[in-house]
Amino acid sequence: MKKTISILLLLASICSVLSAFSACGNKQNDEKEEYTTRSQTVSYAHFNTVTILSSYGAATAEEFAAYVKTVDEMLGHYHKLFDIYYEYAGVNNIKTINKNAGKEPVAVEEELIVFLEYCKELYAVTKGQTNILFGSVLKLWHDARETADETAGYLDKSLLPTEDALAEAAKHTSIDLLVIDKEAKTVYISDPAASIDVGAIAKGYAASKVAEKLKADGADAMALNAGGNIVTIGLKPGNEQWITGIKNPNGTEANSLICRVKLGETSLVTSGNYERYFLSDGKIYHHIIDPETRMPAEHFASVSVFTPNGGLADALSTALFCMSYEEGLALIEEIDGVEALWVCHDGTIKMTKGVSLVND
Repeated sequence: MKKTISILLLLASICSVLSAFSACGNKQNDEKEEYTTRSQTVSYAHFNTVTILSSYGAATAEEFAAYVKTVDEMLGHYHKLFDIYYEYAGVNNIKTINKNAGKEPVAVEEELIVFLEYCKELYAVTKGQTNILFGSVLKLWHDARETADETAGYLDKSLLPTEDALAEAAKHTSIDLLVIDKEAKTVYISDPAASIDVGAIAKGYAASKVAEKLKADGADAMALNAGGNIVTIGLKPGNEQWITGIKNPNGTEANSLICRVKLGETSLVTSGNYERYFLSDGKIYHHIIDPETRMPAEHFASVSVFTPNGGLADALSTALFCMSYEEGLALIEEIDGVEALWVCHDGTIKMTKGVSLVND
């Protein structure tokens, strides 16, 4: 029951965002040539989410179909490569690496080497807040969430991860446990109790890589929405900025957006406490775990990050969600080309100077 509700909420959230994008529709006037809007759902399977590609430019139906195929193929490939739960024929992926932790290095393709090296860089950029070696702790919360899914999203308090279990798991989360041999093209986790979890980076990274390929193939005036991870390609016709909505974490169907923002060619990723969660003894336990407390972070209701690199946006949205506003703002100010918007629990919005709101 809980999984069905989550899918419906995700679809509603994505539709809210897309409605803001597609409000322009088909139009023609004396100054702008006619353009056609096209939108297609690509897959429910890739990254276990809905992915939608929308075009607002001059792409023909045949060209758009080719772009959709590219999205489908690339996201499908990244999904298999980054999967921590399943293995696939002919692919040594992160599940394979985790399975061989403490045993032996795993030969992987160059693309996975590049991705994992980048994840290690993001660990440093985020001051350790986004750590792909945090898998042992995240697994305890994932297992609790899976158990809750079997009882309509509720979990008995006695089944929550204990402080002792979380503390023990945290002993196996050092980023230095990840050994990457670029020359031999192997990856090895030196601690058998450690594991990789790339959920805080993978989807944004993959969406950004797909957008890069689409742009190289000639795409323009397009928006890729991978489960709420948004990447825009070019601007809308007439060099108009994109307009999209930030979900209201406490909203209703009639009040689903807390604000609307203007975007250039960029990536937008939001982390929120409303995405994946369960209830226990009247308290919400969401999926974004603070590396210091090892509990669901409680600073904000959501954090959105705007920057051209989708992987960076994804990593930073998670990191900022686990930091105080002052700490997060200080981090953002150290990185060029990044803007952020924080939604507090009372609905208050804080944002960096470069965020442009739509004043309705």
